Amino acid sequence: MTVNIALITGASRPLGLGFAVARQLAQQDYHVILTARDLHRAEERVLELRRAGLTATALRLDLADRTSIREIADHLTRTVDHLDVLVNNASSMPDFHARSALDVDCDALHAAFAVNVFGCWGLIQALLPLLRRAPAARIVNVSSAAAQQIGKRGDGLLFSPAYSLAKHTLNALTATLAVALADTPILINAVDPGRVASHPERGDDAADRSPAEAAEGVVWAATLESGGPSGGLFFDRERVSAAEP
Repeated sequence: MTVNIALITGASRPLGLGFAVARQLAQQDYHVILTARDLHRAEERVLELRRAGLTATALRLDLADRTSIREIADHLTRTVDHLDVLVNNASSMPDFHARSALDVDCDALHAAFAVNVFGCWGLIQALLPLLRRAPAARIVNVSSAAAQQIGKRGDGLLFSPAYSLAKHTLNALTATLAVALADTPILINAVDPGRVASHPERGDDAADRSPAEAAEGVVWAATLESGGPSGGLFFDRERVSAAEP
């Protein structure tokens, strides 16, 4: 029997979105591969899933390091024969100190793009041979409402010009790759999970969504039926047309 395999980046935080997505996919009989820069933390999450009777493994991945991307692609090529789902969830921490594009620290800007854009793009390219071997693979890029703040003034702690621009570019990348993959059964979409109550360093509030609730839209996009949408940005399964490139 063919096993469905899903890889989720940035899945080492106990209350994080990536781990919630991994848990929900594992509950749908996927073998989930949790990746993170800190392998030990990812392995701790894997143990939690295994104790619940779910199947999972952990691998180290640093999306800002092209060597790390090549290494994980080489490892997976040797150990699995296909990949059904890729969830690009890993993200750099926003620079909440900048309130204007004129104040952006260029190191923060580079870090935001290195993970949110170049890392996601590079990982998709590296894993594309395995995704093509699946009957109908799905790619989900986790976006953010911050992408809608391009050209706006700072709005509390959500605003980070570098992070907003990187997520906006990720949305454009998603649409661009959908066109490139149009002659394949692979669907790729971006999903805005909303504000997730998993960032104590940012400050959660009562309106924030639980990781489990926020994960539902990502899992929906990761398990779309054939003929589903591709190249869109979604929130709660609804297309956010204003954000399409």
